[in-house]
Amino acid sequence: MKVSHQFVIVTAIFITCLITANVIAVKVISLGSLILPAAIIIFPLSYIFGDILTEVYGYRWARNVIWLGFICNLIFVVFAWVGQILPPAAFWDAQQAYERILGYTPRLLAASFFGYLVGEFANSFIMARMKIWTRGRWLWSRTVGSTIVGQGLDTSIFITIAFIGTPVFTPVLILYHWLAKTIIEVAATPLTYVIVSLLKKKEAIDTYDYETNFNPFHISD
Repeated sequence: MKVSHQFVIVTAIFITCLITANVIAVKVISLGSLILPAAIIIFPLSYIFGDILTEVYGYRWARNVIWLGFICNLIFVVFAWVGQILPPAAFWDAQQAYERILGYTPRLLAASFFGYLVGEFANSFIMARMKIWTRGRWLWSRTVGSTIVGQGLDTSIFITIAFIGTPVFTPVLILYHWLAKTIIEVAATPLTYVIVSLLKKKEAIDTYDYETNFNPFHISD
């Protein structure tokens, strides 16, 4: 497939949502009795655009974008850390604020990276396989079904690694995060339909992964 402007735009939005979610996740918000990270408002969008990538361009291209997102996020984290250890100017009094917002601990980084890779690849794999099983029908079943599994794995892995052994960790916390992300995906289904339809018409493609190598470590051309 020749890389198009539309593919670049979808990829850029996917990666932007991912990195933005990691930055704003440090803020904890209260929605009634629910306590959630602020990233809840944008992180599900990365799954929505992940669904769009797989549905239109196929698992092979979605896999490349997932790894690209991982590398871009790693670059951000590395240079945020470099910025943290560089000596601050004498008049700059925001070092503690910088460290609190961008000073990621190794445990949180491991939780974020591992959860992201497992969740996104599971999401894309299920989208691709269900498209074959459903013969391209019932897009809603694929987007919701893949999100239930992908977000479930992502959320379980992240919260378990990040918070197990601390007073914050409870199975209910995983359930609330997973339900909130899934509800956002369901609510965004009409938008997903619109974008998928427009892209398929513009690109004149509708990819089915009949002979695709689903190994996540198999990087395609």
